[in-house]
Amino acid sequence: MASLAETATARARSSSAGAGGDFGIERRLVDAKSLADGLPDLLVEASRVAQTVIAGWHGRRRPGQGETFWQFRPFIDGEPAQRVDWRRSARDDHLFVREREWEAAHTLWLTADLSASMVYRSKLATATKRDRALVLLLALAEVAARAGERVGLLGLSRPIASRNAAERLAATLAVEAADEASRSALPDPRDVRRFSDVVAIGDLLDPLPATVAWVETLARRGVQGTLVQVLDPVEETFPFDGRTEFRDPETGERIVAGRAETWAEAYRSALAAHRDALSNLCRRVGWSLVVHHTDRPASEVMIAIHARLAGGAVRAGT
Repeated sequence: MASLAETATARARSSSAGAGGDFGIERRLVDAKSLADGLPDLLVEASRVAQTVIAGWHGRRRPGQGETFWQFRPFIDGEPAQRVDWRRSARDDHLFVREREWEAAHTLWLTADLSASMVYRSKLATATKRDRALVLLLALAEVAARAGERVGLLGLSRPIASRNAAERLAATLAVEAADEASRSALPDPRDVRRFSDVVAIGDLLDPLPATVAWVETLARRGVQGTLVQVLDPVEETFPFDGRTEFRDPETGERIVAGRAETWAEAYRSALAAHRDALSNLCRRVGWSLVVHHTDRPASEVMIAIHARLAGGAVRAGT
């Protein structure tokens, strides 16, 4: 994807004019190129992670038009008599109808927060939050595509049904890298229709009202969803002490704490309250919240997400 890296860098340069000054231009150039450069390796890792759940993923099945036998069910008064399966009915005192199977592919919409705040990795982690989010997104795309599902990037691409869906989505992400680095963590859901599934991956630390509005909009349409919160372990524990400088990766703003350890309790309480609010939101609308830390294997959270998409209720911390 070397040529994609060049395209991403050029797009970042052209779209950064007037967007945050020198800091914004430099950050978006670096982010766009690093995202595109890293995607080939992330695709390989995603393929390995996908193997952990690939055998258990099946497309949605329900009665309908098709050629494969589905099940026998009792005949309902008022139905046309030609629907009766007389051979099966002859073995019982009731009339039965033979139903055929319709395998209808789900539409799985994926989105990952690729903003500058996700490009963080402490010494305790094995990957940046952004890289882990991309691995999970691409692994989900590969698993779903192999099962015959349609997969799309929310706000970036229409759903596709293709065995190489993960590679195609990675190419789209590479070309759109500059815009991805600065767009909303939760993109416009206007294209999502009823009976779809949505998986949104990010640190989910944006102001809660925006997340609540986004989730409720989708839930009202009958969309099922999973929020995957990806955090570095340091973001959970806040192990800082002494004089510490914190920098906002989005704006470059800096804050200096004279004794950072005095902030720890308030920080952890605020994080716990925020997560509780996310959990309550998901519970209220029938969604799931899965928490993942970047010092843990990606395969662990993939199993949890798979369980949710396969129909199991999931609230997991990994």
